Amino acid sequence: MKMLALENISRTFANGSAGFKNVSLEAEKGEVIGVLGTSGCGKSTLLRVLSGLDQEYTGHVKVNGNAIKSVHKDIGIIFQEPRLMPWLTALENIAFGLKGAAKKQKQAEEFTNLVGLAGFEGHYPKDLSGGMAQRVSIARSLITKPEILLLDEPFSALDAFTKMQLQDLLLSIWKQYQTTMVLVTHDIDEALYLCDRIIILRGQPGEVYKELTVQQPRPRSRGDAELARQKEEILSFLNLNKTSQEDHYEKSNTPAK
Repeated sequence: MKMLALENISRTFANGSAGFKNVSLEAEKGEVIGVLGTSGCGKSTLLRVLSGLDQEYTGHVKVNGNAIKSVHKDIGIIFQEPRLMPWLTALENIAFGLKGAAKKQKQAEEFTNLVGLAGFEGHYPKDLSGGMAQRVSIARSLITKPEILLLDEPFSALDAFTKMQLQDLLLSIWKQYQTTMVLVTHDIDEALYLCDRIIILRGQPGEVYKELTVQQPRPRSRGDAELARQKEEILSFLNLNKTSQEDHYEKSNTPAK
């Protein structure tokens, strides 16, 4: 039985020209799946459907073989921005949603340490850097120990160094908990560094165009030659190299004004 199964799901808007359609995929326990595609192909909409935040879709979403159509206790989500409550401290944000005062305190301290925020428990969101705020968000999503974690470009707003730090943090947490993850990203290097499989969406509405397996064992080198080869392959699937060449040609052949 698959941990997560999508059976021919579609969610479209604007007379069928936006969103995604006919997406099917399966994920094993502990598998990390990346979803890549250019803007407008429905990547974030797909995560909203999986999270239960958007229920206006056709097809079936199954967790452990059971069809779901709403927010599910075994599914957590991390958004592009931290979405912390400004009137709560880092520790209180992490503990939010847990029941039982003693349990909340103990677990929140455990996950604060897990994401490397020991010593910042009493800080409010306004006093945290972007990377630290996103660590709080990661801890808050993981503290309920979801079986499936959805990530919607969680590091896109961060500088390159902080992004790499949090990617490694995510992998260390994955190694400990073996959480099944679905990661939406625009960053091909990030997908190749983190994921076991990569689903490429194309079109408007988006459809599954290709599926690739990343065979390199973890921990992976960011400069690995095989990952570089797969990056070129993905660029060709997305037509980005072609687009870049066409843009260059058009610019070089446009008369100066």
